[in-house]
Amino acid sequence: MTSSPYLVNIATIVGKAGTMRTLELDFDAPERIGEGLGYIEKGTPIELDVRLEVLHDGILATASLESRMSGECSRCLTPLDEPLRVDFAELFAYARDEALEYEVHDDTVDLEPPVRDAVVLALPFQPVCRPDCLGLDPETGEKLVEPLEEQAPAVDPRWAALAGFGASTEAAEEPATGSEEVAGPRETESREDARNHDYKGEPGQR
Repeated sequence: MTSSPYLVNIATIVGKAGTMRTLELDFDAPERIGEGLGYIEKGTPIELDVRLEVLHDGILATASLESRMSGECSRCLTPLDEPLRVDFAELFAYARDEALEYEVHDDTVDLEPPVRDAVVLALPFQPVCRPDCLGLDPETGEKLVEPLEEQAPAVDPRWAALAGFGASTEAAEEPATGSEEVAGPRETESREDARNHDYKGEPGQR
């Protein structure tokens, strides 16, 4: 059975509080790390600089990981290959402790679980090839090099008849002009005087 490259033997320092040890681990990722659009592919070189500090209750591992992120742009699906750096610090307890996630086993610490956790948290959920990526043309599927022109929203043909009905209703409600005129105040008074004259008749007539 091949030993994991993440395992670190601490037999020479375990139990010696105040002792510190540094080491550099260089290896190829034995398995893919990350299940999203961004990930560290299996076989990708990993450089892991680790500082181990011995405490009374365990080993504090402070690490810096450098590798490369593979994947594809979430907007245009362009393949990605970008540098990745992740820093983390975790305490490996000597004895089981519900408050601590990691433990020392057989004078070794296994850095794989904290490495995986730190890398997954650092990987972007929706990686992009560049911040201003415009994505793909919805009609041609080609990568956009400039923004699409804004287009009027398509009208459902089922509503076309109602649109025409609304226009005809508005036309019917408009008041008629030209055929009838409203009489002004002076013209109203003249008509009233004419009616009074006809009613009285000529002098001497009944």
